[in-house]
Amino acid sequence: MEDLIKKIKTRLHLRPEAEEFLYSISKEIKHSKGEVLIREGQMVKKTFFVTSGCLRSFCIDNNGKEHTLLFAINDWWISDYIAIHNNELATLTVECLTDSTVIEFNAKELDGIHTRFPEFESYQRLNLERHVVSLHKRILNQLQLSATERYDLFLKQYPDIERHTRNYHIASFLGITQESLSRIRVEKAKK
Repeated sequence: MEDLIKKIKTRLHLRPEAEEFLYSISKEIKHSKGEVLIREGQMVKKTFFVTSGCLRSFCIDNNGKEHTLLFAINDWWISDYIAIHNNELATLTVECLTDSTVIEFNAKELDGIHTRFPEFESYQRLNLERHVVSLHKRILNQLQLSATERYDLFLKQYPDIERHTRNYHIASFLGITQESLSRIRVEKAKK
């Protein structure tokens, strides 16, 4: 929690009461590799800040194929925000790909923090803007870049993640088959 508090303090003046409130609505939890924090079809009441490890969110289409939406590594947030915002059942599953430590927040209490502590409104807005920009870049990359270019960007964004993920996680994130991912790796190894 101290790392998150330090990160917040780099962006805003954090009053002691606000810091106490953050501690009161959160708890640090260690999860084992393979644990599921959110399961498709359940109500979502939590959001998670990753302090160590690697998590992913994914959905399963009508044909049973997995599609990885997001990998969350240190200092990233993860949840099913559509379910939280629309007060509906989860369409995503969030699982730990490694032993992980997260700070778990009650999503409604975290969302309402800016009414109690107005200084958080700009912090939350900046986080939301960065998230929207990241998603837009991802969509544009899927539309405009080749599979090899997307893989190169993926390696820059997540430099050590291949040690923690399975090939089908990466392939589903990139929108390609595992065979295509293998071909790309072979071609890159030849260069």
